[in-house]
Amino acid sequence: MSTTVMERQKTEEAVRAMKAIVGERYGRPDVLELRDVEPPEPADDQVLVRVHASSVNPADWYGVTGFLFARMGNGLRRPKVASAGSDVAGRVEAVGAGVTTLHPGDEVFGTATGAWAELACSLESRVAPKPPGLSFADAAAAPIAGCTALQALRDHGRVESGQKVLINGASGGVGTYAVQLAKALGAQVTAVCSSRNVDLVRSLGADRVVDYTVEDFTRIGDRHDLLLDVAGSRSLGALERVLTPDATVVVIGGPMTYRGLGPLPHLGATLLMSKLRRRAVRFFVAKIGRDDLAYLASLLEAGTIRSVIDRTYPLEQAPDALAYLGEGHARGKVVVSV
Repeated sequence: MSTTVMERQKTEEAVRAMKAIVGERYGRPDVLELRDVEPPEPADDQVLVRVHASSVNPADWYGVTGFLFARMGNGLRRPKVASAGSDVAGRVEAVGAGVTTLHPGDEVFGTATGAWAELACSLESRVAPKPPGLSFADAAAAPIAGCTALQALRDHGRVESGQKVLINGASGGVGTYAVQLAKALGAQVTAVCSSRNVDLVRSLGADRVVDYTVEDFTRIGDRHDLLLDVAGSRSLGALERVLTPDATVVVIGGPMTYRGLGPLPHLGATLLMSKLRRRAVRFFVAKIGRDDLAYLASLLEAGTIRSVIDRTYPLEQAPDALAYLGEGHARGKVVVSV
């Protein structure tokens, strides 16, 4: 083969390839690496997105480290799908044959498969138009955390205007959106966080902020109609002291661990105790859809809510971004810029 032909083939391969974060085994975040891979092809009901930003979620941590449920869905010994990342914000590069609402060039945000990459495919139903004035980073922070907070309050907590809502874990990704959304829905909000985050959470509109390092929030006296348990730091028995008799508890998370069962022990103990105490406890996995994304977009565009971004990492440092999230002290969201 001539040198000219070889050079042409190398050039064509470089054009076809894209940069992406992949992990071919379970483990700590350093199992992830940046590679050149083939770009994905959108199916009929998908759009191909040129990624500008993504973000990091606990689900990414558990998927990479080998949480039990992640292994059940993606291979017991090794990941069947090596790509990583879900939240996405970018421009539509191409559309499948069945896509009718989006076109190349449209700016969108939502979720995609393998979003820690230069290109990623998303279902048409899982992305929505990004407001022109909203940055890609602020949009990429919102899909999973924002939809989780919204559905916890509206669909599973059924919050009503004037009710008292307690948010345990108010300074993380879900918590920062939950404080703002609860206020937007007319609730009175008590937010629990550490000392370093008190001013931040207060700036998000919380009516009362409890610093758990100096005060036991389960002994503050007030009783609440709804509890969002993001941190998973206290038992249901202790939480009973700040709940009305008919209050609902929505369990969103728990302490992040390396491998093992993740938040399941906390969830299991809470559900078991709820049966004994006849307390309404809800657990759910957020469903990312166009309608809820559009609702979040309208609030973000209006300034009713905002994305709180702790740190931004370039794509090649996505493993470091995931490791930072795993430390459990992120304020708001950790963003990956592409």
